[in-house]
Amino acid sequence: MRRTKRTNKDGSTVSYLQLAHNERHAVTGNPVAKVIWNFGREDSVDKDALRRLMQSIARVLDPEDQIAVEMGIELGSISIESDKSLGGAWALDQLWTKLGIRSAFEELLRERQFEAPVERAVFAMTANRALAPSSKLAMEDWVENDVCIDGLGQVQVHQLYRAMDLLVENHEHVQERVFFSMANLLNLEVDLVYFDTTSTYFEVDPDPDEEEELRRTGYSKDRRPDLLQVVIGLAVTRDGIPVRCWVWPGNTGDMEVAAQVKKDLTGWKLGRVITVVDRGFSSDANLRHLQRAGGHYIAGERMRADIKTVEEALARPGRYKPVKENLEIKEIVVGDGEARVRYVLARNPLEAQRDRQRRERTLAELREELKRLKSVTGEEHTKAVCKVVTSKRFGKYLMLDARNFPRIDQSKVKKEARLDGKYLLRTSDDTLSPEDVALGYKQLLEVEDAFRTLKSTLDLRPMYHRVSDRIRAHVLLCWLALLLVRVAETQVGDTWPRIRTQLERIRIVEINTPEGNVVQRTDITPAQKHILSRLKVLEPKKIREIILKSKVRA
Repeated sequence: MRRTKRTNKDGSTVSYLQLAHNERHAVTGNPVAKVIWNFGREDSVDKDALRRLMQSIARVLDPEDQIAVEMGIELGSISIESDKSLGGAWALDQLWTKLGIRSAFEELLRERQFEAPVERAVFAMTANRALAPSSKLAMEDWVENDVCIDGLGQVQVHQLYRAMDLLVENHEHVQERVFFSMANLLNLEVDLVYFDTTSTYFEVDPDPDEEEELRRTGYSKDRRPDLLQVVIGLAVTRDGIPVRCWVWPGNTGDMEVAAQVKKDLTGWKLGRVITVVDRGFSSDANLRHLQRAGGHYIAGERMRADIKTVEEALARPGRYKPVKENLEIKEIVVGDGEARVRYVLARNPLEAQRDRQRRERTLAELREELKRLKSVTGEEHTKAVCKVVTSKRFGKYLMLDARNFPRIDQSKVKKEARLDGKYLLRTSDDTLSPEDVALGYKQLLEVEDAFRTLKSTLDLRPMYHRVSDRIRAHVLLCWLALLLVRVAETQVGDTWPRIRTQLERIRIVEINTPEGNVVQRTDITPAQKHILSRLKVLEPKKIREIILKSKVRA
């Protein structure tokens, strides 16, 4: 930018701005200013427009030169010493402190002497699950080179394992302490807690010389019965916040854990712990066993199982009561005395429309297939008929006529239509409102979603640990990460992958200049500002550190 001055007749001076660069004269070799653009009088120039122009030009420069332009330093005089992600770890660390997790560990460590920053190591492993899941061995490099975690410049693997041991030794204290702190801070509704289990498998083969405490074969919810596994239990609030986790041997059945869950949550000031089970678990024998062991349940019923009480519940007249958007309910009691069963019939009008449309498409395809069958003869006809009758999509709508030819049975079509958008729930708790029964079962979806997050986003599986306490520690770290992630999602109103993408774009760089080094973060965008505001956490300082050649300032 070139500034020229002109003196007026009255003696006043006017400055003009020009965009120019020097070129060497072809004859003399002296530098000569070549004007590219005249901006006019300096006092009337649009400074904001100039700033936008500067930023636009800077986009084609290297990052170091971009910074030099912003700082007004000669190009080529600075270098970037380091560039790390800041925003994700920063936000998680603020939540970690707000939820009382940091103070819970500091309380544990108050009477102990550790050379390593144990609490910071646990947080780093938790943040790693949420931001960039990796092995414990890879974490050394991640902490040192990829992420900025306050209070932890570097960490060694043996320190991580020691921190994991401490977490397992004190997991009861940590989980209870975190629960009460979180319940008070977030004003959680904890009169109801929903519980479910899943399993996760191992890629590491069993050691014939080791006794396996946790890793066992059993019913695999991951459809990997060929691999050793553990069973994981998760208790969540109405809001989907995970408040407690458990780890059991891989051959543990759902029936065996209910009593322990009830016992472990005694004293947590929970009104009720309701075990929510899906349709695959809802036999009378299973439910009686569950009730004896651990208390009350909400169970989904198999609506096509030809169970007398189910048929009676579906046939009962009565109006549906709206609960929330796309959810209507109707309470039904079938039988008397010991045979009394309490049901809640739920209907989703939007899903009912989708069911009807899917059925109409299926029936249209079926009519075309039946039309085609009329032109097929002999053995091919027999095979084709057998195929369509046994089809899961088509078979439920068919009957055979006197000639053993399949036809659409309109009574079966009407029977299927009666189930559009509906699901039937059974509960053992008479004090539970029909609304809470329906919402509680929907919460099962939240638990299942939490398990999906554990297994995918947080990379719970596959696990490569062998030692039982290390397995427990790994699950606890994933639970802590899930807790932070769920709180973030609830407060921001968005998914964690999208939140994480925005936050990880907040970087921290160390810039080497002729005067010294500057450690500063990148500018906060409106999207990032919105997330931090919804999380109710402060923005990280713009300038983190200034290191002058003569002295140090923080």
